[in-house]
Amino acid sequence: MPDLNDSVQYLKGVGPAFAKKFEKLGIRTVGDLLLHYPRRYVDYTRPYAVAEAPYDIDCCVRAEVLQKEPGRRIKGGRMLTRVLAADDTGTLTLSWFNAPYVAEHLEIGKRYYFEGRVGGSLTRREILHPSIRTEADVAAAPLVPVYPGTEGLPSSRIVKAVAAALDAAAGLPDPLPAFLLAKYRMPTRAEAVRAIHAPQSPQDAAAARRRLIFEELYILQLGIFLLRGHGRQKTGAPMHPVDLAPFWRSLPYAPTGAQRRATEEICRDLCGSIPMNRLLQGDVGSGKTLVAAAAIWHAAQNGWQSAMLAPTELLARQHAATLADRLEPFGVNVTLLVGGMKAAERRVALSAIADGRAGLVVGTHAVLTDAVQFKNLGLAIVDEQHRFGVRQRGILAGKAKSPHLLVMSATPIPRTLGLLLYGDLDISVLDELPPGRKPIRTWFITGRKRRDMYGFLEKQIAAGHQVYIVCPAIEDNELDAGIQSVKSYYEKVACPLLPGRRVGLLHGKLKPKEKDAVMQAFKAGELDVLVSTTVIEVGVDVPNATVMVIENAERFGLSALHQLRGRVGRGSADSCCILISDNESESVRKRLSFLCHTQDGFAVAKYDLETRGPGDFFGEAQHGLPTLRVANLVEDTRTLTVAQQEAKSLLAADPSLAAPEHRLLADEVERLFATTAGTMN
Repeated sequence: MPDLNDSVQYLKGVGPAFAKKFEKLGIRTVGDLLLHYPRRYVDYTRPYAVAEAPYDIDCCVRAEVLQKEPGRRIKGGRMLTRVLAADDTGTLTLSWFNAPYVAEHLEIGKRYYFEGRVGGSLTRREILHPSIRTEADVAAAPLVPVYPGTEGLPSSRIVKAVAAALDAAAGLPDPLPAFLLAKYRMPTRAEAVRAIHAPQSPQDAAAARRRLIFEELYILQLGIFLLRGHGRQKTGAPMHPVDLAPFWRSLPYAPTGAQRRATEEICRDLCGSIPMNRLLQGDVGSGKTLVAAAAIWHAAQNGWQSAMLAPTELLARQHAATLADRLEPFGVNVTLLVGGMKAAERRVALSAIADGRAGLVVGTHAVLTDAVQFKNLGLAIVDEQHRFGVRQRGILAGKAKSPHLLVMSATPIPRTLGLLLYGDLDISVLDELPPGRKPIRTWFITGRKRRDMYGFLEKQIAAGHQVYIVCPAIEDNELDAGIQSVKSYYEKVACPLLPGRRVGLLHGKLKPKEKDAVMQAFKAGELDVLVSTTVIEVGVDVPNATVMVIENAERFGLSALHQLRGRVGRGSADSCCILISDNESESVRKRLSFLCHTQDGFAVAKYDLETRGPGDFFGEAQHGLPTLRVANLVEDTRTLTVAQQEAKSLLAADPSLAAPEHRLLADEVERLFATTAGTMN
């Protein structure tokens, strides 16, 4: 019997070559393989009749083999093999290219189960390269799992490897306390893992998934509460109320009602006895930075330092400049700390932070290093929090004794889900745009209209405006010829179609100084067009930019597109966003059309979550939470609520999971948060 710690290469039918492909999925051991769960099942217990099989959808059809045609060569030298099958409702043509051996195993007059995508016409259905199962096969395994695979490692190969590994499931330790299994009538972990891979009925699969979803969300909630300290300690930065009127009067414009309301909520927290743990959510352009400035001003009036963590050097520099304008007239010294600084500049900054001259420190992950020592940090702020892991937020908060924490996000998350995701964080929402912000017209076109669009861009530039063009990739990819790369687009499309115009190039592989120089040139109006990757998603405020063009728009989630769209419309001129996609998928076209008809970031987020799921919504490991194997943060909110309640209850009795019976739980929390939650994106 295989052991959980054995390499997958020793399983029957795997070997060293396939073991390398498994490694691309993060699967190295037998234990890893057993925790790689199916994403769905092919249910052979309810096959379709031929005439009733849905068109252009993967499904299972039961039919009798009538005739086997001899293989024949077709154009391109491929061998085509066809088999004719039927039932009482119609006929079904089964075709294979370069696989004559498949038909040899089929017997005329015998019934089989054929699974695949049904094509053809209403009167004559066909399936290309179907999977085949006999009556005996279906009786032995009525539900066949479908696994997430990778290039050269299809689901069928994973099915065979899992079957060879399944006996090892008996050795899986169960982290859930026995009382929870009894309370919610859940199977053990070993039973659930066996059942999710080889269920005998849909009910078996559902019970297994329910148990594993609960386990994953329970461990997730335990980890969130533990990493945030669960708000039990008293604050190390006590503050008293301060009249904000002088700060509001210093502004060149009146704050919105939402900004005043959020600021009051934050300042009330700052004067409380326990550390503030608050999430400030606001749509693109809603004015989160001004609210943060008011909170920093409040902390400074109480004699405390503040720190703001930004995900990019560009954004850190912009925040430092903006906040200096707001705060330095009040005597609050703003100090920048980023990785690209010279050694002498860094020494000066570290000295000012240590002796308290720096009233506010704005920086990137450089702020998290051990060399940074604050004199009296009272308020820690994390901007674009979805780009930092939970651990990074914890490190920043750990720079002082229980400081107040404010995390900000321009990625709107529906309130109920936000409350569950962020544990016991309070949430403030900026649901009001500053006056004067005009709606951004959004259009969806295909690449065939690109030349016409460039004529429109020429007119915008001639009128004195600037243009962003965003591509999804930095370099060309031979495996994905349809994707626009920023480098080749700049050379072969943008520059030739805008002759005589000043076109800049920006992407993540440029050195920080190069990126900063390009961005500064665009902000200063020295460039007409900026061809870029999504590095401009945050941190760029150019009021003169009026057009945002997004190539391969289907490659982005709606929330990401909405963020990019928010880079324009920051001045007094009319602005627009042009989405370009040649993808003919109905769902893609529906998604992009939806964005053309709404400006509401929360409506966009809700639609994105419902149609793409949380993995695509948050982006690859961009939300600071661990990657979930089986749970769905949208569909499983009821289970998430129960898991949160049980996690709170357990931590009330054992705040650090130190009891011997909770050792496995503590290990699972550490494992879950050790990778994605601890990485800087």
